[in-house]
Amino acid sequence: MIAVLLSGGLSLVIALLGTPLFIRFLVRRQYGQFIRQDGPTAHFTKRGTPTMGGVVIIAATLLGFAGSSIITGNLPSASALLLLFLMTGLGFVGFLDDYIKISRQRSLGLRARWKIVGQGLVGVTFAVAALQFPNANFRTPASTKVSFIRDTNIDLAFAGATLGLVLFVLWANFLITAWSNAVNLTDGLDGLATGTSLIVFGAYVIVGVWQFNQRCSSLASAGPRCYEVRDPLELAVVAAAITGACFGFLWWNASPAKIFMGDTGSLALGGALAGLSILSRTEILAAIIGGLFVLVVLSDVIQIGFFKMTGRRVFKMAPLHHHFELSGWGEVTIVIRFWIIAGLFVAAGIGVFYAEWVAG
Repeated sequence: MIAVLLSGGLSLVIALLGTPLFIRFLVRRQYGQFIRQDGPTAHFTKRGTPTMGGVVIIAATLLGFAGSSIITGNLPSASALLLLFLMTGLGFVGFLDDYIKISRQRSLGLRARWKIVGQGLVGVTFAVAALQFPNANFRTPASTKVSFIRDTNIDLAFAGATLGLVLFVLWANFLITAWSNAVNLTDGLDGLATGTSLIVFGAYVIVGVWQFNQRCSSLASAGPRCYEVRDPLELAVVAAAITGACFGFLWWNASPAKIFMGDTGSLALGGALAGLSILSRTEILAAIIGGLFVLVVLSDVIQIGFFKMTGRRVFKMAPLHHHFELSGWGEVTIVIRFWIIAGLFVAAGIGVFYAEWVAG
């Protein structure tokens, strides 16, 4: 538990104090946000606000985790390193996207195919590596089984190891792409994605600590009352570092935002959420815990699908938060109410998680 508290505390301080320094650097270099023309007109006043704040979130997470490991003397586990690799790798793809937007003063960054290639390389590397590194109990960081609160009986390796690896890589990359896009779409109002991420990753700190306290000590002890997760405490330490980083960054990202996280932050946080769900064996549960992100994506899918079928729109603008913005709601009101909804989803997810353990 000391490692969890140290990781979260260090990353919070680093993000809180480091963000204004990064803002001044971006202002000197004139790295400001480009606002797309088809968005809400009220957003035009935000043009030029420093972006790429995700760099601070990633750096604070890495330094917070490293500082915690050094102070406690704990060697990083395979699961923690894989999760940090996924977060940093996707953050780098987002950084390239942000930099191209800023340098060329346009809303289009990396071309779609190169963005897919970049995400794919990181995702495939993560997925393949996650099935390696067995511990003393022969548990690997990830499993080829689809998981809800723990592994289910749906095994992607039903037809052999090779096909199972291919199917798992496809499944993992679907989750990585879905969560990255979900956080990216939610990052449309000051503090919305940061605050929601803070709540969601805070929930995963609880999940990781609980799984550690109820972990299966050996293969023989595996059963419905324990969790077959390779490194639950280390995952909680990383989740705490991300939570602390979001806390510190939110001080400067709340309305009126002094800095935006950009694709650097949204892709990194989405990738981290996907990685946590895979490594903690809670792939389906994550859709409940991160329900607000799912809701935002669904609003976009519904808008596009309905328009293509009928030529009419369900919402005034998608994603969902822009609909309420055009309906006359204030930005701060929308953000706070969406945070409340995110908290309700998290409460429901944790409730389901605990109820399953109680039921055995």
